[in-house]
Amino acid sequence: MQKFTKLSGIAAPMPLVNIDTDMIIPKQFLKTIKRSGLGVNLFDEMRYDDDRNEIPDFVLNKPQYRDAQILVAGDNFGCGSSREHAPWAIADFGITCVIAPSYADIFYNNCFKNGILPIVLPQEQVDVLMKDAEKGSNARIEVDLEAQTVTTSDGETFSFEVDSFKKHCLMNGLDDIGLTMEKAASIDAFEAQAATVRPWV
Repeated sequence: MQKFTKLSGIAAPMPLVNIDTDMIIPKQFLKTIKRSGLGVNLFDEMRYDDDRNEIPDFVLNKPQYRDAQILVAGDNFGCGSSREHAPWAIADFGITCVIAPSYADIFYNNCFKNGILPIVLPQEQVDVLMKDAEKGSNARIEVDLEAQTVTTSDGETFSFEVDSFKKHCLMNGLDDIGLTMEKAASIDAFEAQAATVRPWV
């Protein structure tokens, strides 16, 4: 998993509330167990018409937001089913930070396990960032995980809270497997001792 420390990127505004995981990645794309390749189907039903042509008015289809790394969204983002494909699709598109007033708990935790920083801010601060994001590619929002701040293109700074353990994992690029591998030496020592004490196992 890639480390997340600081990010200066284009933010795409998506002021919809209750964006659920089926909107993020529809059920027909859940057959894969690979984390890569789902970015093209992110928000599939909003991005494409029935003939698979891009819908020009959808935010991520607009030229200024095609390389967005930050998503500024509405309340209760990631609600619905607990599919981990949702953060997979977001990350594969290239978005590594989502900013919203609130999230569904499972989606929120899945983000950290997949290298995405989900930031919770009060609605009035999200509104400021939403307006800033509407400026397009000329406006870059800065996110500093170590300092726990978000800064608008105009220099206005907001502070956010994040669990210290989740912060540690993101800043060091540690998913569940990475956390286990940190203890590899201890695991090997335990297995070696167990093999000596119980060679029949």
